[in-house]
Amino acid sequence: MVNAIKGLLISCDIPMAQFIINYNASLPPSQKFILHVLDNTHIFVQPSMGEMIRSKIAEFRDQNTYEKPA
Repeated sequence: MVNAIKGLLISCDIPMAQFIINYNASLPPSQKFILHVLDNTHIFVQPSMGEMIRSKIAEFRDQNTYEKPA
């Protein structure tokens, strides 16, 4: 018998995958969104969490972007 799970496949580089995995690990068990880590660059997550993951990545990039002083 086949079990199918609906989800969202995220393909990214290794550092971004580690950021997503660490963010998921920091959440309480009821809010964890990773269904399966496929390999170093592919993660299968709950489909409803895509926009939240995008916003956390945008926050992370904004915090780690160097802006030359004027």
